[in-house]
Amino acid sequence: QVELVESGGGLVQAGGSLTLSCTASGSIFRVVAQGWYRQAPGTQRELVATINAGGGIDYADSVRGRFTISRDNTVNTVYLQMNSLKPEDTAVYYCNSRIYYTHNSWGEDWGQGTQVTVSS
Repeated sequence: QVELVESGGGLVQAGGSLTLSCTASGSIFRVVAQGWYRQAPGTQRELVATINAGGGIDYADSVRGRFTISRDNTVNTVYLQMNSLKPEDTAVYYCNSRIYYTHNSWGEDWGQGTQVTVSS
């Protein structure tokens, strides 16, 4: 399978910026899509941003214009640049990947999560 290791979370003041990184390692034949989700206490996990193999990108309405998802295929890493952060962005952020492990076997994997806290 695939292991996803996240980094870059932390505490930041409102209006500040953070960049999250997620590196995939293991059996990677082909990446279908990668993305970021978040979950605040007492809420369901929600989509933040995704990028597919063709470069197509989708953002949640709440982050569009403030967050940017990108990837570096040479190191199997996806990034989330977060600008103009708001207290309501506070959550645990999870990296997600949909990857073909072999030519006919694929699956969905999750990172361990990284805490992002935005103070007002």
